[in-house]
Amino acid sequence: MKEILKEQLIRHEGKRYRPYRDSVGKLTVGVGRNIDDVPFSENEIMLMLDNDIQNAVVDASNFSWYIGLSDVRQAVIVNMLFNMGIARFSGFRKMLKALEQGNYALAAKEMMDSKWAKQTGNRAHELAILMEDGK
Repeated sequence: MKEILKEQLIRHEGKRYRPYRDSVGKLTVGVGRNIDDVPFSENEIMLMLDNDIQNAVVDASNFSWYIGLSDVRQAVIVNMLFNMGIARFSGFRKMLKALEQGNYALAAKEMMDSKWAKQTGNRAHELAILMEDGK
């Protein structure tokens, strides 16, 4: 029954990968999920977070130096990728070069010398300290 119902609902509601306004103006996502009236559950939020973290880890793994970083520094890189995506992250050329050279103090300095640091404030400051200290 469940599979029949899923097929029907997808056919009737459609399947959307981005939020949209339905026919009565409700913000909707997925298969007819009215998120104006039905918020995400804790499990759904954590599932999305786990998926987003995994995607950021995959992006981070494309950098040869990533695997050699401590867990703390890896978390900094994944945090940044989670926040800004691979395209913007790749624009941190001087930071990336410093990481390639294992110069974590310079990498932290380059993190703070950015528009991103100004936009994120305490987040950038905390991550730069973690990058430099590694703990």
